Amino acid sequence: MSNLVGFQGIPGAYSEQAIRQHFGSDVTVHPRPTLTALFDSLTRREIPYAMLPVENAWAGAVSQAYELLLDSDMRIQAEVMVHVHHMLLAPKGVQLDDLRSVRSHPQALAQCDQFIRRHNLVTVPWYDTSGSAQDLSNDPLDGSTGAIASELAGELYGLDVLARNIENVSFNYTRFFLIGEDDPQPGEYNKTSLVFATRNRPAALYECLGEFAQRGLNLTKIESRPRGNRPWEPVFFVDFEGHWQDAPCQAALARLLQRASFVKMLGSYPSVKANWVGI
Repeated sequence: MSNLVGFQGIPGAYSEQAIRQHFGSDVTVHPRPTLTALFDSLTRREIPYAMLPVENAWAGAVSQAYELLLDSDMRIQAEVMVHVHHMLLAPKGVQLDDLRSVRSHPQALAQCDQFIRRHNLVTVPWYDTSGSAQDLSNDPLDGSTGAIASELAGELYGLDVLARNIENVSFNYTRFFLIGEDDPQPGEYNKTSLVFATRNRPAALYECLGEFAQRGLNLTKIESRPRGNRPWEPVFFVDFEGHWQDAPCQAALARLLQRASFVKMLGSYPSVKANWVGI
């Protein structure tokens, strides 16, 4: 597998952390400004793979990520889970008592609001977590402003960590998909992701999902989203344990194709059975 992997954001983003967690330090990263630009780079084959954030345990799904997956021909290569730890960062020499405000992405600010209120800090929404660290490094202001970002961002932009793991809850995990054009080899533990639409009649969704239940296939995710070209006709994103080449999975998929009005496979890929407390 190539060691060139793209991600959305700037160096120090949690997506880059996911890349390094999955590949190790011997990897070349390719930052892109938006998720759309990331998929464009994949389509033009400027990069073979990209790390895509799809869901946060606290904030829910990344809607645009699923929309782009639905509209593209990319396949999921692997699932990566990152335990997100937010750090309070500041220019060198600045102490926590010096701070009057803190900047970060609105989601990160919300995930750390208990710490922020405890220290009476004014929140300043920023376009990106790592961007807040980079901009603070470039312009430290008067030393009264800090940033909330990853420890990697602090290292890259020369900021001190004033407080570690300031998120409200310990189960702050973000789920990522490594995506590319290939079909990956099965792993020891696999998941399959797909999207489907039902026919407009009673019990249609019940019957579709029943094909998995009848074969003992465990669904790990189901979420409905609007179907852009058909108002009020949602599509359903589903993850289940198993690889499409497994006999029970093949049987369920064959029946789903008969029952559903639309089915698209997003990928069968290696995953990890994780201990969410200690990951």
